[in-house]
Amino acid sequence: MTFQTKSLSLVLAAVLIGGCASTQPNADGTQTDEYDKTKKGALIGAAVGAVGGLLLGGKNKGQGALIGAAVGAAAGGGIGYAMDQQAKDVAKSLNTTVSQSDVGAENIIVTQHEKFVKVTFKSAMMFPTNSDNPTPMALTKIDQLTTALKKYPSSIVQVVGHTDPRGSYDYNLQLSERRARTVATAMVNQGLSNAVYARGCSFDKPLVPNNSEANMAQNRRVEIFLYQTQENVVDQCL
Repeated sequence: MTFQTKSLSLVLAAVLIGGCASTQPNADGTQTDEYDKTKKGALIGAAVGAVGGLLLGGKNKGQGALIGAAVGAAAGGGIGYAMDQQAKDVAKSLNTTVSQSDVGAENIIVTQHEKFVKVTFKSAMMFPTNSDNPTPMALTKIDQLTTALKKYPSSIVQVVGHTDPRGSYDYNLQLSERRARTVATAMVNQGLSNAVYARGCSFDKPLVPNNSEANMAQNRRVEIFLYQTQENVVDQCL
């Protein structure tokens, strides 16, 4: 093994060891890494940084890769930690906890994914049937979420509306778009300075099959995606 590859291996190993420092027991007795996203972010950052170091290192490419990996790991780990903390802060502001699943009986579900944090508001709590006028409870929850997000002004906010398949596709598309815009506008009007986007998906992206009243209730929702970087933003209706 050359000095370059050996040094890079040591950096990646150090990242792995540092990322596994703490675990928490789940209800079923299994263990979940408390800093899982931090660990993944650091590993990705290290790999990207190492490539950058090799490209920019000139004659001393081994040293360039080592420095690049270390810097990339720090940046990637920072992003992972920011996502961890943001998910916890958002969940706390909404009087809930970070969930392991996007599907559940709760009116509000906060989940953390590899590239974003997601807040799901069930439409039964948010809007009357066939309406885009938010309920008093919805306005309260939007205000609580907005207050929490003011601590993260660089986060990119994407608000996405979903419906069940009853009615025409076009009608549901317009309804889902109006509901998404209503939530996004309320957040901006409450002083959120972040970049905010709104999108409606009609009934294209069900969480569960639309084969029962309970399942259709799961699929009627507004989702708020929180991204750390522009590169991670995707069209959630595709």
